[in-house]
Amino acid sequence: MRIILATAVLAIGLSSPATAMVKCGGSFSGFVTAMKKEARSKGHSKAAVDTFFAGVRQDAATLKADRAQGIFQKSFLDFSRALISQNRMAVGQSKLKKHAAIFDQMERSYGVSRGVLTAFWAFETDYGAFQGNFNTLNSLMTLSHDCRRPELFQPQVFAALELFERGSFNPKTSTGAWAGEIGMVQMLPGDIIEAGVDGNGDGKVDLRRSPADALLSGANMLRQLGWRANEPWVQEVILPKDFDWSKTGLGTQMKASQWARLGVTPRAGKLSANLPASILLPQGRKGPAFIAYPNFRVYFEWNKSFTYVMTAAYFATRLEGAPVYKAGNPDPALSGAQLKQLQKKLAARGHDVGKIDGILGAKTRVAVQKEQKRLGLPADAWPTAALLSKL
Repeated sequence: MRIILATAVLAIGLSSPATAMVKCGGSFSGFVTAMKKEARSKGHSKAAVDTFFAGVRQDAATLKADRAQGIFQKSFLDFSRALISQNRMAVGQSKLKKHAAIFDQMERSYGVSRGVLTAFWAFETDYGAFQGNFNTLNSLMTLSHDCRRPELFQPQVFAALELFERGSFNPKTSTGAWAGEIGMVQMLPGDIIEAGVDGNGDGKVDLRRSPADALLSGANMLRQLGWRANEPWVQEVILPKDFDWSKTGLGTQMKASQWARLGVTPRAGKLSANLPASILLPQGRKGPAFIAYPNFRVYFEWNKSFTYVMTAAYFATRLEGAPVYKAGNPDPALSGAQLKQLQKKLAARGHDVGKIDGILGAKTRVAVQKEQKRLGLPADAWPTAALLSKL
């Protein structure tokens, strides 16, 4: 599912403001009263507000899920092997054939390639099979009351109230992921209001039961987030042995044609010569290499985890015929404890690594690459035991 980590938003409603509207913490019953008052101030009727919030409760399971982040400590190779099984690939190919007309419409209307949404559909809910059984309102209210990120969740409560008034959300029976996402591709209430599409023409947006609604809504959301129509997103490449590793990472961009002059070659197909692109090494210079185009950056508006994004983007290419990556023989990944130790050392040297959490995120990768360069190590942004010992 799309998950919101304690340190970064992985799924954020398009209309979320920067600050919470209601003070978090304190008694939950008092918080509910304050949220009802805020809802009334927004023009919602007393009857709608009373019915919507009736019976809402705090959900301990939601808080537990919010604090569980171990999945993002996996390396790209481990994560991708776990998520991209032969069965998931086969089911994906079957879905592409079964819903070809929907995908044709999606590509015409939004310019989002069918593999992209199919990969999200697979990863978020296993093609709709597991959409989550958390009561959506309870989860959103619990996370709104929790003082870690109330500014992100409180707007989703009021968005759900708006959906309730439209007749498309039931506060007692609507369920989904622990962070409030709903349906086959896991969209927050605010996302549904902004980007929801009635794909099958039945007069409603049903993301739980209608593949057309879910897929077209997801594509519309990606377009609103900046997806560039009919352009690629990522492509596996082969790099020369004498490549300057310090040029890798999202911080360095040049046209694909310029990368080609430096010896970058695609494993399959052709490079999109005129598009700006970056070279990514999810597990360092000894692992697979990819060229990432502008659309790859849009993935981070869907999910902030580099490992998730890289895997989803790669799986999308596989669904459209790309070969299995060349895994190579990368240096062993650091354990979570080792990564925390590394992050502490990097922070002590003045680098901004964000939260010390044992997760190899974008900030930690940037800091690693800078230290590798300073120490005369191959600057491929992949943390190794050798780097840890030198620090």
